[in-house]
Amino acid sequence: MSHYPKKGIWTACPACGRHVHASQWGRWQQCPYCQHWQRLTATERIDQLVDPGSFEPLTMPEQAHNQLAFPNYDQKLAHARQMTGLTEAVITGTATFDHWPSLLAVMDSHFMMGTLNTVVTQRLITALQVARQRQLPVIIVTASGGARMQEGLYALVGMNLILAELARLAQATLPLITVLTDPTMGGVSASFGFKGDVVLAEADAKIGFAGARVIQQTMPITLPSDFQSATSLEAHGMLDDVVLRPALRAKLIDVLASYACQGGDQRG
Repeated sequence: MSHYPKKGIWTACPACGRHVHASQWGRWQQCPYCQHWQRLTATERIDQLVDPGSFEPLTMPEQAHNQLAFPNYDQKLAHARQMTGLTEAVITGTATFDHWPSLLAVMDSHFMMGTLNTVVTQRLITALQVARQRQLPVIIVTASGGARMQEGLYALVGMNLILAELARLAQATLPLITVLTDPTMGGVSASFGFKGDVVLAEADAKIGFAGARVIQQTMPITLPSDFQSATSLEAHGMLDDVVLRPALRAKLIDVLASYACQGGDQRG
């Protein structure tokens, strides 16, 4: 199944297979037959979360390069850029949430499954540095299959580089809120996904490290039906809350208000 944004009037729901008219998905992109949540683009996510007209993207001119001469990587990058209109798998910027200013980073699974590479790493690091300079709380919305295999060790190093910058954010006593959406897997879940002071998950999100199929191929076990589900992770104490998509903006506003972060104020 392609993970690029679907075009056309009718699309098949990936969960139930029913054909759904574009008008039926609605603002929240939910199947009217089985209530499955479609994966949002980063732009759609931003539009749903922030105050209208408040998002100001950070300038991020760099683009990925095929440092390892990985076969067909250049073509895949070009195709992803053409299909999504993005230059990489994350959008960063500042925005307000009911007038609470914040630094927002939103990953996009439609761009090469939102995988972490050198450019995504640098954009997140730069965003975190801006947050420290402006004394802003940080919200990171994850949607990723993990580290980008076409960049090998360069992508894996990015996990530690981001964690180091998050440690500096913590030293500055600025809050980090992570919102785990479908999917949040691999190196993203293993590094910064669960590092938030508050860790939220969107309802029905798949969250984990290795996929269930890989695990069952290597270990003779039967996994539970709710394996790697947001609900299961919350039940086991891995998350602070599971939130339905229409309620996510209000939840973030409540969390920001509880930290009393506004402009240069540090959290209480």
